[in-house]
Amino acid sequence: MVCAHVHAIGRTWELTGRETQKPPEGVWRTWLLMGGRGSGKTRAGSEWVHAVASAAPRSDLRIALVAETLGDAREVMVDGASGICRIARLDRPVFEASRRRLVWPNGAVAQIFSSEDPESLRGPQFHFAWCDELAKWKHAQETFDMLQFGLRLGNDPRQLVTTTPRPVPVLKRLIADPGTHLVRMSTAANERNLAPGFLAVLESRYGGTRLGRQEIAGELIEDRADALWKRADLEACVTRAFAPPRRIVVAVDPPSGSGEASCCGIVVAGIEDRDAAAGGLGRAVVLADCSVEGASPAGWAQAVRKAYARFAADRVVAEVNQGGDMVMAMLKSVDAGLPVTMVRATRGKFSRAEPVAALYEQGRVLHAGKFAALEDQMCDFGPDGLSSGRSPDRLDALVWALTALVLDGQGEPRVRGI
Repeated sequence: MVCAHVHAIGRTWELTGRETQKPPEGVWRTWLLMGGRGSGKTRAGSEWVHAVASAAPRSDLRIALVAETLGDAREVMVDGASGICRIARLDRPVFEASRRRLVWPNGAVAQIFSSEDPESLRGPQFHFAWCDELAKWKHAQETFDMLQFGLRLGNDPRQLVTTTPRPVPVLKRLIADPGTHLVRMSTAANERNLAPGFLAVLESRYGGTRLGRQEIAGELIEDRADALWKRADLEACVTRAFAPPRRIVVAVDPPSGSGEASCCGIVVAGIEDRDAAAGGLGRAVVLADCSVEGASPAGWAQAVRKAYARFAADRVVAEVNQGGDMVMAMLKSVDAGLPVTMVRATRGKFSRAEPVAALYEQGRVLHAGKFAALEDQMCDFGPDGLSSGRSPDRLDALVWALTALVLDGQGEPRVRGI
């Protein structure tokens, strides 16, 4: 009995949580917790929300839980390994899936929202809010703005923002806000709660790189000076207002190997109807980044098939510099009727990407949402490739898609079969 009691005390957040994971003292409206992968951001968010929700015997508190998607809100913030329902030791809330909300025994309610639907935040009002992974939200500024209008209940409405840093405008503005209390955390600070050797593997692979400084150290890395794209420009091309595409392609950059470090770039893009597009330019629209990491050849081939079906695409464009016959065979094995055009690179990646970057400068490319991982590669791609030395798989797929849709027949290498 005594041992069990001691064990329970040892597990309490007051004793086990790090100081950087606990709410700061003083006056603040926004607690911005910016940290590397696995640094304990989600646990801090869950503990804070559960603490404020269960503080009073009876409560009418209303809390917003906002994530990139509704799936992320449930799988990470609510039911995840460090989610609210997993860390709650007493007064555990019940998740009502049909109403997308958590209800505590004392009456406090937390409702989940998605950055894919900013308008869903128009109307509800809250005492507190937790925003997770703000830097990768699809409609970040619009969603964040809608939340601010609703954060108006009680004497001291507050919000916690937990995110891995990316130099996106909404995050940079939040850092500069005098009402923001910024706390930085590194992955290394949470080493005791990570798998043995995990940190050593990351450091050996990414230590000292821009990606490592961002994803491990939790640093906010500004745009690379010689990169072909800038984040502010990409932010400006995000819109939901575009003409229905008259042609859609799924572009594939197959990985050279397999395993956890491999990534198959899969980007879906379309081109607007020329009659409907502004100026008749036929603007391209990047519709989705469906890239998959660590998948087997059969796994990424299935992901291509699903993307083709989901967007009712007209064709698959696949780079075949790496194992051409195998690429075609894998795609046909998942769907024999899949219309595939094989393309082969005859120039370097930077030379192929430059004309595509020019399309962005001309305002001829739109993004149907934020694609954080893809944009990270775009803004870190210079003459010598990515600063990490890794393959720009997602970017390669983007280049093939826009080349096929816009540049084909305009002085660039012709992609036959489109």
